[in-house]
Order: sequence, then C-alpha cells, then structure tokens
Amino acid sequence: MQSKLTDIELIQQTLDGNQSAYADLVKRHQRFVFTLALRFAKGREDAEEIAQDCFIKAYRSLSSFQQQSKFSTWLYSIVYTTAMTFLRKKRVNTASIDEEESFLQIESKPGSYDENNVENKSRSYYLNQAIGQLLPDDATIITLFYQGEQSLEEIAKATGMEANTVKVKLFRARQRLKDRLERNLKHEVNELI
Repeated sequence: MQSKLTDIELIQQTLDGNQSAYADLVKRHQRFVFTLALRFAKGREDAEEIAQDCFIKAYRSLSSFQQQSKFSTWLYSIVYTTAMTFLRKKRVNTASIDEEESFLQIESKPGSYDENNVENKSRSYYLNQAIGQLLPDDATIITLFYQGEQSLEEIAKATGMEANTVKVKLFRARQRLKDRLERNLKHEVNELI
C-alpha cells in the first residue's frame, strides 16, 4: 500500500513514472501546505492557489530534491517563496480582509457534544485567530515550529534565513503571539462580563 511508503520512496516512484505516488505525496502534505499558505494569504481562494502552485513547482523540481533535508522542509521552502511572490504580485491589503473569513475553521467535524472537544476547538480558534493577526513571517515561523514540528535548522533552510535569525524571530513571534492572545482574550472576557 502506497501510504506506508516514506516520502523518499514515493519521490523515487514518482521519478520512475508512477503518478499515483505523487498523488499520495500530495495527500500526505496538502493540509499543512494549505495551512502555511493560508497564514500568508489570509483568504481561502488565494491559499488554495498558492498551495496548488507549490505542488506543481514541487513536481517539476522533484528531480532536484537532493535529500539533504526532509522532503517537508524542501516543500515548505517552496511554499514560502511561492507565497512571498504571490503577495508581492497581489499586494494584499490585510486591513480590508473580513476577520471572520480569515479565521474559518479548515476542518469542521460534526460530532456529539463533548466538553473537552468544545474547549479544544475554542482554544484552537483563538490561537488560529491570534496567529492570523501576526505578520506573515511571524505566523510562518510559529506554524512551522509548532504545527510542522520543524527544527530551527529546518525552518532556516525553508525560509533562507540563518538558524540564529530564526531563533530570534521565533522568540519575538512568541512574544507578539502572547500579546495578541492577551488582547483578544481580554476583549472576549469583557464581552462575557
């Protein structure tokens, strides 16, 4: 079964002409690529366009992947450069984006009422809302480090920065995220009282 294969094995099969192997590779990474793209674009359609462009670019450049880092790190560097190029072309005015649209849940799974599930969704909502309010670089570094579980070195490769620069940016991004969460949640608490 294809899904049990490693990224490297799927890449090799793709290079050998097996198109379904690349489809499996896309399925494996599409959710996180979309999440990263959404951190930059703030709109679902733009994020979908960025993600699609990334997978096309990755496919075309697959033979140049040298396995010096994880495939995901290489792919996230494509996402980063594609998103930055897209933003330069589009010149998105982030102030005009409707906040409610920006923070749509990517997944919504219907289920029975579960207090822990509701609490986790609430935490996830506020965290995603706060991350969405950060600058794209901050949001990307936070997302890659915590959700993508990338090391500082892997983030450095993906973004083209030095590892020490990433470390400093991550520290500052955490501080800005903390400030955002405090402001957002203070507002929420005030509305409840």
